[in-house]
Amino acid sequence: MRNGSSSASQTISPSQLLHQPFSPGPSPAMTAKSSLLKVILLGDGGVGKSSLMNRYVTNKFDTHLFHTIGVEFLNKELEVDGRTVTLQIWDTAGQERFRSLRTPFYRGSDCCLLTFSMDDNQSFHNLNNWKKEFAYYADVKEPEKFPFVILGNKLDVPERQVSGEDARQWCRENGGHPYFETSAKDSTNVAAAFEEAVRRVLAQEERGEHLIPTDTVDLHRKPRSGASCC
Repeated sequence: MRNGSSSASQTISPSQLLHQPFSPGPSPAMTAKSSLLKVILLGDGGVGKSSLMNRYVTNKFDTHLFHTIGVEFLNKELEVDGRTVTLQIWDTAGQERFRSLRTPFYRGSDCCLLTFSMDDNQSFHNLNNWKKEFAYYADVKEPEKFPFVILGNKLDVPERQVSGEDARQWCRENGGHPYFETSAKDSTNVAAAFEEAVRRVLAQEERGEHLIPTDTVDLHRKPRSGASCC
């Protein structure tokens, strides 16, 4: 797998969401001729989603990044088994007050990277809520088969609150998802995690599985009773 070019960051602000027609971007559904994969990073605010995206795409780490407001995405081109694939990586605001802004962009995702911080036990416990929120708003047909990848970020921080065994047990009990302990600061396992996401999606394509619709998003959709979020 060879890393290729990347594009400049594109941010969609709350005001843009309110004042222009919604579009989820180019349809990322994989077909035999398609080369665009939409990958979305989800998790509590402050777990390092923006830093992971920027480390992977630009190979840089900025200690002064602000919390994402709304959504933002970067593109990165890869060569996988002789095939060129463009990852469209979406970073979302993790705070509850931004839920109505981020959830319309879940539709059409090919893979979801659920992220928590190794030094924040609550962010780990909230993974269930994030998974449920994504599966509902993305309208995933078979959540147990959807390619989730779990990231335990901030491996470089000494005050660890979540053990590797606890994280791996959660993955085993919630669909057998792959788990990576990452550090956006020193780049540990960042590329490996995104590359695993690509492999999972391509494997599904080969099996002919299409687990998520790519049609128009209804911005006025009401949550089901009992649906949880963090």
